[in-house]
Amino acid sequence: MGSGRKRRSQKAGLPPGALVHIGEVKTAATAMSLTRLGAGGIEEMEIADLTEIPPGNDAFPVIWLNIYGVHDAAAMAAVGKHFDLHPLVIEDILNTDQRPKVDAFENYLFVVGRLYDSTRTRSDLAMDQVSMIIGHNFILTFQERRSGTFDPIRQRLRKEKGASLRRPSADYLAYTLLDAMVDGYFSIIERLGDKCEDLEEEILGRPKKNVLQKMHELKREASILRRTIWPMRELIGSLQRNHANFFSEETRIYLRDIYDHTVHLLEQLEDLRDLLTGLLDVYLSSASNRVNLEVRTLTLLTTVFMPAALVAGIFGMNFRSMPLLESPDGFWTALMMMGGIALLLFGIFWSRKLFR
Repeated sequence: MGSGRKRRSQKAGLPPGALVHIGEVKTAATAMSLTRLGAGGIEEMEIADLTEIPPGNDAFPVIWLNIYGVHDAAAMAAVGKHFDLHPLVIEDILNTDQRPKVDAFENYLFVVGRLYDSTRTRSDLAMDQVSMIIGHNFILTFQERRSGTFDPIRQRLRKEKGASLRRPSADYLAYTLLDAMVDGYFSIIERLGDKCEDLEEEILGRPKKNVLQKMHELKREASILRRTIWPMRELIGSLQRNHANFFSEETRIYLRDIYDHTVHLLEQLEDLRDLLTGLLDVYLSSASNRVNLEVRTLTLLTTVFMPAALVAGIFGMNFRSMPLLESPDGFWTALMMMGGIALLLFGIFWSRKLFR
């Protein structure tokens, strides 16, 4: 955790609606891009101030304002004032440690989701919070940084086949944005599945010393994903069932499809969690078996050489009269006895496959 990250505990004692950014600053400055949609096509522009937003008209009845960087409390407060958002909504946007959820207001829905980026070269899960305001004819999206997640949607809007997105209401565009967020989870789980397969091959082969650390990291990632996908499923289900005034019957069918995707994601995730648990059992059993084999080998070697110690101990006793004590061949006879008994024991153990 970086030293520049602000924690939730820093808001202790502040009144509700206090605008304090919680989380990591992931972009240098706040930027805004505006997309206007309508039957006539689309208009895209980068704006520096909210006063640059043109008034709505019949040609472009729907606007989509995407905001990069949510660390600037003053800028977020200005957005809230311009679109008449509740102060608690702005507070949640600034708090980038939110659980996925949906809050209903009279004129809009407030949706919080989590976005995982598989393109970044970090070993752990790289997550961003995406907040959405869904109105009847406008959508606001708040991203911590430029991730490129919504770029395919912009490409669809620019093409003729994206004409279905240019509707007089914003519900279908909202569905498309949510679908893009959920689709991003598939690549993450596929990557996690590949790691599990590599780990399985390593455990069944010659596991390295850090295999337990790898297993712990994978289980941690799976737990984080589950804590995100599960409320995401609840969010999509709530949008499908409870908010008919914001989503048409046709669009709710598409939302049901996203809901099915989240169910499928959870099933895949549970399979991976079961696989990791099984791999841990296999690793522990394999480690225990290797220890048993090593102990058995040492025990057999000790047993083979114990007769030599016995013979040496007998001939080392302080008696004046002992067999072979005065014989010039006594030393060699004792060595032959030691070697013969050792070879006999080794042959018995080998015939019983105890050394194999």
